Amino acid sequence: MSDLYWPGAERADGLLDDAALLTAMVRVEQAWLDALVETGVAPADAGVTSLAEQVDVADVAAVSRDAEEGGNPVMPLAALLRERTDGEASRWLHRGLTSQDVMDTALVLVLRDALRRVDAELRTQLATLADLAETHRDDPMVGRTLTQHAVPITVGVKVATWITPVADAWDEVDAALGRLALQVGGAAGTMGAAVELTGSSAGALDLVGHAARSLDLPPTTPWHTARSLVTRVGDALVSCTDAWGRLAADVATLSRPEIAELAEGAGGRSSTMPHKSNPVLSVLLRRAALTTPGLGSTLHLAAATAVDERPDGAWHAEWSTLQLLGRRTVVAASQATDLVAGLQVRTERMQQNLAAADGVDAEQRSMSEFTGRAPATTYTGIAGELTDTAIRRARGIVEEGS
Repeated sequence: MSDLYWPGAERADGLLDDAALLTAMVRVEQAWLDALVETGVAPADAGVTSLAEQVDVADVAAVSRDAEEGGNPVMPLAALLRERTDGEASRWLHRGLTSQDVMDTALVLVLRDALRRVDAELRTQLATLADLAETHRDDPMVGRTLTQHAVPITVGVKVATWITPVADAWDEVDAALGRLALQVGGAAGTMGAAVELTGSSAGALDLVGHAARSLDLPPTTPWHTARSLVTRVGDALVSCTDAWGRLAADVATLSRPEIAELAEGAGGRSSTMPHKSNPVLSVLLRRAALTTPGLGSTLHLAAATAVDERPDGAWHAEWSTLQLLGRRTVVAASQATDLVAGLQVRTERMQQNLAAADGVDAEQRSMSEFTGRAPATTYTGIAGELTDTAIRRARGIVEEGS
């Protein structure tokens, strides 16, 4: 999907776009209709139609246009499906559901696809970073605090500081995937219509179980106005861009010509200065890190103002927010994978900068004078242990996902 405002947007093609949401909504309607038939609530001939065959991407414009009248796209989609479906299928379509059931569950389905893509990218990044940390475990470089030279560190420790937030982000994405669940509550979250259709609470819950299995989602009680599932997905996505932003900040800084310790593999061009090789991937990752937290906060604000049994605007504010946040995170995930895969570590330059740095041995000398012991040949503390711990964690995540 082209987007002149967001270079790289095509990396998220097929995810969280209009066609994906339309397809997901149809899948939810189909799963519920099938559940009605499978449980004997609806007659057998109500389930003979494939709803997916009744609509295609060409219908997006009409559904979008007509969504304004009812405030959501489920209503015009249901009307379109009834119009194009014959007999009992048309009569039983959407019975027992409300628009929020379809919209929430469809969002879960498209978010699952996006989270799975991000999960795979994170594991690829961790594998690359673990190899990088292992290769440069003991290579020395100057550590910097508050923009100034501080004490010696190692490249292994530097990479370990990238691995930890990336691994933390993977933990959150993995947890968010595990929390995704079907949402069916009916008009006010009590499943009143489903109970009326089946004749019992047990029958209504059985419908939910059948639909959930069809969509490969766990059945849960309705979460109409309990939006923690949504905010946790948002938080997981923002944690990813936080991690990549931290990595990108280091790469952008250390690739400055006066430092020149790191470089992006290909670099980027300038429109007027042919001598430049801009750290474009780092720039674009920092862009994502600067913009996604605001989207996450919108989800929290919506959750905090989810009033009554269906909010008057807070629920609606989630949809586009989730689309932007999800797509931008997928784009950044792909860009981060490319960045770490092509990253150049210039160890010779690092050694030169360390040798030229004034005062980096001052702390060591003061500690030596205090203890009365001769200074050690190196002053990198537990750098090796820190690096090894990060490597083990990264490889454990990679192995878990393989």
